[in-house]
Amino acid sequence: MVKRTLLLAVVPALMLGGCSGTKNRGLESVHQPVVSRTDYSFDVGAGAYGLAPGEEQRLAGWMTSLRLGYGDEVSIDDPAGTGPAARSAVARAAARFGLLVTDGAPVTGAPIAPGTIRIVVSRARARVPNCPDFSRTRQPEFESNTSSNQGCSINSNLAAMVANPTDLVRGEPGTQVYDAATGTRAITEYRKAAPTGNGGTTLKTEKTGNK
Repeated sequence: MVKRTLLLAVVPALMLGGCSGTKNRGLESVHQPVVSRTDYSFDVGAGAYGLAPGEEQRLAGWMTSLRLGYGDEVSIDDPAGTGPAARSAVARAAARFGLLVTDGAPVTGAPIAPGTIRIVVSRARARVPNCPDFSRTRQPEFESNTSSNQGCSINSNLAAMVANPTDLVRGEPGTQVYDAATGTRAITEYRKAAPTGNGGTTLKTEKTGNK
């Protein structure tokens, strides 16, 4: 009698265990990449003739410490309108890392002191939270859910490999002009090539002298 009571108590617990965890009722995974952005700011002294003495070296060291690369955005917050000379100096520093200075700096918290400009580096990162996810048992499955870990692998790899994470949010606009010659270049070269079986291949043997 005791064993039967214990068995009846365990069966509902197993059924509830099968219904717990992450629900995934469709073929599209509930685990999708999430893109976050971080803004780094750096104030440098500047004037009408460019950056103050020694500021270019400080700026270069700061950019090197951030390990700037593709996908990072460099912008200038210059409410006083210092002039193009300072912007050119910042552009030269960003060019060493293969980046251009973009228009429109994001809003930062602290005010900018007079005689200085603020360099802002915006960096985006993509990750898939809560992966891997084995929170839901695969069997028994009474609600026709796919695995709770469905999509974790492919979406995590996509988030890790995409060069510019913001492309996952807004995409990359294509060019408005299509060059047919560029689009068919590979096929054209393939058709121009002589077939390898049309006498183009010969067996070469090396001749050695008699000793």
